[in-house]
Amino acid sequence: MAKLAEQAERYEEMVEFMERVAKATGGAGPGEELSVEERNLLSVAYKNVIGARRASWRIISSIEQKEEGRGNDAHAATIRSYRSKIEAELAKICDGILALLDSHLVPSAGAAESKVFYLKMKGDYHRYLAEFKSGGERKEAAESTMNAYKAAQISP
Repeated sequence: MAKLAEQAERYEEMVEFMERVAKATGGAGPGEELSVEERNLLSVAYKNVIGARRASWRIISSIEQKEEGRGNDAHAATIRSYRSKIEAELAKICDGILALLDSHLVPSAGAAESKVFYLKMKGDYHRYLAEFKSGGERKEAAESTMNAYKAAQISP
């Protein structure tokens, strides 16, 4: 079903299908892990879902800055509200895959290749959080990004 959803460019559904597969397969310890194909399908699904929203966020942020520069505070406030909505969607997506990685995928990764793949993925989604968070949340996301990438580098 995930392949069919991918062909139809229905990536949110692709995410749902692959989450079910990951939860059914992973989490039972090393040995029961996603195949290379399943792992790639999961990655493609999330990349497409998050990629569209990251692009939207960049566009809206740029428009917001232009409006602020023009002194159009009322319009900028409306845009800021819309940007916040996109940020909430981004956070929900990132939190979803990060939870799946922590609870099922990383613990079930027996092969070094799988573990590195998941840790890199973990770093990527923390990085996406750091792109739009601010203050302490941004610092925390950036530190989590570095920790995941470092863990991937030293993984056996």
